Amino acid sequence: MKSRTLGNSGLKVSAIGFGCMGLSFPDAPSRGQSIQLIRDAFEQGVTFFDTAQAYGNNEELVGEALAPFRNEVVIATKFGFREGNIQLGLDSRPETIRATADASLRKLRTDHIDLFYQHRVDPAVPIEEVAGAVQELIAQGKVKHFGLSEADAQTIRRAHAVLPVTALQSEYSLFFREPETDIIPTLGELGIGFVSFSPLGKGYLTGTINADTEFNKSDARNMLPRFSKENRAANQVLVDLVVEIAGRKKATPAQIALAWLLAQKPFIVPIPGTSRLHRLQENTGSVNVLLSADELEEMAAALSVIKISGERYPAQLREKIGK
Repeated sequence: MKSRTLGNSGLKVSAIGFGCMGLSFPDAPSRGQSIQLIRDAFEQGVTFFDTAQAYGNNEELVGEALAPFRNEVVIATKFGFREGNIQLGLDSRPETIRATADASLRKLRTDHIDLFYQHRVDPAVPIEEVAGAVQELIAQGKVKHFGLSEADAQTIRRAHAVLPVTALQSEYSLFFREPETDIIPTLGELGIGFVSFSPLGKGYLTGTINADTEFNKSDARNMLPRFSKENRAANQVLVDLVVEIAGRKKATPAQIALAWLLAQKPFIVPIPGTSRLHRLQENTGSVNVLLSADELEEMAAALSVIKISGERYPAQLREKIGK
């Protein structure tokens, strides 16, 4: 496994991280299997693990799994929803941030949080107050680094002026490239790392989903406009591009999608999630798939004319999470 540093912070992590949220979904593996998978990730060289207060029992799961090698890994978690419940809306008041940090420390079985993100920007609380609250936690030794998630460029600058932001976490992939406009240039200018969630487009870029795919009733993708039957059919051209390049490179589509992200900037770290060992091995193997300058130019040319159909989230959810 190769490593990367998140911006100018000095925080060194594996080039591919592990997004643990899916291990708390209704159709996730058993607790024992999930713990073993997280430990398998560590054995594969992954040192960067992502969880959040809002992911149900995920912090407890991650804490138990990583306890044997806590000092060899970087754990990121998040605050910012009332009582940790997305349905109750945003809450980044300083007193809530402090209480969330203490609860997360207990659940994670640790004395410090390596990277503490604001899960979503709370318009009711100035970002300067949020940064100030995290700064106090850093002074107390409870938190090592400050992060933001899905923040715009202006908010990033305001927060960074109070407390250096180590990383921004946002969705970024071949399937969703909005961060390229303002976010990535801002992060490069300020020396902030970029942690990419859903780097495989929630599975779409693996080449295993098409317009005819039937999702389980419990699958969250059923409610995402981008995953409607019509939009999957319209977006198939992107998958075809990735599959074609994967065939040439003797790699998998997922590996091409992750290799493309790694090639964009040296401060980008994808955090794909999975519940299967063979997918974990596939994802970590992407660090050895190198796209040439010609291949990247070919992909850029194709992407410039591909228009993705469908919103990321339904309107009701966008109102709750501020996106």
